[in-house]
Amino acid sequence: MLNYLQVKRIFDFVIASFALFFFSPVLILIAVLLFLFNHQKVLFIQSRPGRNEKIFQLFKFQTMNEEKDERGNLLSDETRITKIGSVLRRASLDELPQLINVIKGDMSLVGPRPLLISYLPLYNENQRKRHILRPGITGWAQVNGRNKLNWNDRFEMDLWYTQNISAKLDLKIILMTISKVLIGDGVSCGESATMKPFKGN
Repeated sequence: MLNYLQVKRIFDFVIASFALFFFSPVLILIAVLLFLFNHQKVLFIQSRPGRNEKIFQLFKFQTMNEEKDERGNLLSDETRITKIGSVLRRASLDELPQLINVIKGDMSLVGPRPLLISYLPLYNENQRKRHILRPGITGWAQVNGRNKLNWNDRFEMDLWYTQNISAKLDLKIILMTISKVLIGDGVSCGESATMKPFKGN
């Protein structure tokens, strides 16, 4: 008999494949607009830790430029977000390429968000447990504050999800995500355009 994680993987593959086909006109339009108005930079590709901390290449639409200060350091996130990137972020359309990650098996539709590789050495034993599942395009923390959460609350919600995972919970998160996206809730974190860096405990 299949357990829920096996069923979840089948569900992820089917839904992500359908969604990629359904949204293909939108994906193509966004790619063309980014190519024309974002200095030909369409995709943002970055290594992230997945299930059991296995590294994979995460795909997103490029929403920032690479402008640097006189010392060669990247400017702040809010300064580097492009006009078209701001629109994509507000509607969470920059996340759509991650459907490819779901189809490949790197990610799930629902799960703890994949964070930066540089955070791995900073996790305590409890925080590291967020990697027992495939990371998700959306998750329990994302529908309960997203970038407005502090890191402790975010990790607690990730761990709670790993301990309470179910089809009912996943469906609830997906429905809440749709609602959050429609109203643009939790996209930014106060004065910062993105979540502030995790520096450990």
